[in-house]
Amino acid sequence: MTHKTARKYSRASRLYDLIELPIELLAFNRLRKKIISQTSNHVLEVGVGTGKNLPYYHADVSLQAIDFSSGMLNRARTKTLPDDMSITLSEMDVQKLIFSDNMFDCTVSTFVFCTVPKPEQGLAELLRVLKPGGKALFLEHQRSRHTLINILLYMMEPIMKLLLGTSMIRSTQKNIEQAGFIIDSVESYGIDVIRLIVAYKPEDK
Repeated sequence: MTHKTARKYSRASRLYDLIELPIELLAFNRLRKKIISQTSNHVLEVGVGTGKNLPYYHADVSLQAIDFSSGMLNRARTKTLPDDMSITLSEMDVQKLIFSDNMFDCTVSTFVFCTVPKPEQGLAELLRVLKPGGKALFLEHQRSRHTLINILLYMMEPIMKLLLGTSMIRSTQKNIEQAGFIIDSVESYGIDVIRLIVAYKPEDK
């Protein structure tokens, strides 16, 4: 399933930024700036996609960025980056990270865990590679608290699954907590469909 989903994103990569341009201009770019402004030191971004977050990083961040789609990574490599920024882009699956335990000060995912075939496994990997006390930043969409909105999400689910393997109805915040992260703050946007979550790895993990 992972390889099939990766191929879908590679096929969509050339038009992906253009398709998402309206929502990026209306809201997402502002939220990206907000979440990336909270990163520091040695950072892992998973599901970097076409690299929409990359221009917002500070030059003093050391960034490892991964994606399971070669097509998306090729688009990410075209993005303009801060001068002297240290960045490595790699094709890798968040469900099977090759990094050592307790390696990163901070992890970032933006609109990723709606697509990871086994989100619990991917979150467990993030927890493993994050240093004790390290920060995990999530900007994710998920099931809403509002019934009428969820009806629309359930209607969209088959189409999004077919096109990109994306689920509109996951409980990502709950999954983050169940993976062992400590939730520090949650901000909701878009009638509670989008959440900016700041979490930490427990010091004793």
